[in-house]
Amino acid sequence: MTFQRAFVTQLAQRFSAVQPFIQVVVGPRQVGKTTGVRQLLAQGAWPHHYANADDVLVSDRSWLLEQWQQALLRGEGALLVVDEIQKVGNWPETIKALWDAKPGRLRVLLLGSSALQIHAGATESLAGRFELLRVHHWTYAELKAAFDYDLPRYLAWGGYPGAVSLEHDPDRWYAYMKDAIVEAVIGKDILQSHKVTNPALFRQAFQILCAYPAQEISYTKLLGQLQDRGNTDLIKHYIALYGGAFMLHALQKYSPKAWLTRSSSPKMLPACPALFSMVAGVGVAKNTEERGRAFELAVGAELLQQPGQVFYWRERNDEVDFIYQDRDALYAIEVKSGRKKSVKGLDAFVAQVPQALRAIVTPENFEQFSADPRAFLKKVAL
Repeated sequence: MTFQRAFVTQLAQRFSAVQPFIQVVVGPRQVGKTTGVRQLLAQGAWPHHYANADDVLVSDRSWLLEQWQQALLRGEGALLVVDEIQKVGNWPETIKALWDAKPGRLRVLLLGSSALQIHAGATESLAGRFELLRVHHWTYAELKAAFDYDLPRYLAWGGYPGAVSLEHDPDRWYAYMKDAIVEAVIGKDILQSHKVTNPALFRQAFQILCAYPAQEISYTKLLGQLQDRGNTDLIKHYIALYGGAFMLHALQKYSPKAWLTRSSSPKMLPACPALFSMVAGVGVAKNTEERGRAFELAVGAELLQQPGQVFYWRERNDEVDFIYQDRDALYAIEVKSGRKKSVKGLDAFVAQVPQALRAIVTPENFEQFSADPRAFLKKVAL
């Protein structure tokens, strides 16, 4: 049986409402968004019309009007799915006008490969009319269920199901990651819609940022490795663009004072282990220190897929790998992977923030953590 990701069930539940919002699916390339939508359609819960803007030479407003009409012909409450919506000129304004003319006549699902463009378009023009559903990289629990992954395999290759069949040939795997994912994101999703003065420098920045998994590093040091002159605002801009494209995360230091959080050095997290391996080499995880970094990256990346906010914390020699704010709950999380690490940072943090709960994630309990991080933390945190 084909593996089905959780977002498919979430979409089915949302569209079952009496008056569902427009559903906008965003996420990184090559993680199964379109496959999941096809699984939803195969369930046959509603008559539907599927349209892909990638299939036509000119995707303009008139094309979108035609698709809307095709869906209406399927009957009241039919489901219209538009894939690669970002390729339709002025799509947010057109969708808004069609929706406002007769709200609720159709169920509408929009998705595409450019997370940045879709997110921006929906936020600016569809306010109050849509729900955003973020589809992230595949977790360890998903890859274990679908492809029988173990933890070492996940730390070396994990994140993209399309690359699984290429793992026996590292050269082909690397080429797929570089061409079908990283370069597609940079060239099509970012550079076509955002002003970047020096594209070569921007590409170099990605390599540098991925080389520091789960490490705190100053903007000045990052800037010093770029082969050009610039300032810290430049590197912050680059990080923000890669973050919006679901490629990198830059964690800020936890502080009750917001200005201290904004001014802290970031802790860099590639969005999945495969992105680190692509830059550093798959064999790097055989080194004890780097394997520990890769595991910490994996924990942090999966934690960032949850609702809420994720930080790190450090004060002098005391540090905590992750601080997770989940509504009213605050968790101090230490990642232990075989490296000799003290947990005194947890004690120091809790001494300053008494309401915080402590949790430790290890390779032995990571599968349970990956299956449901929030439930895991509620169960084990002290």
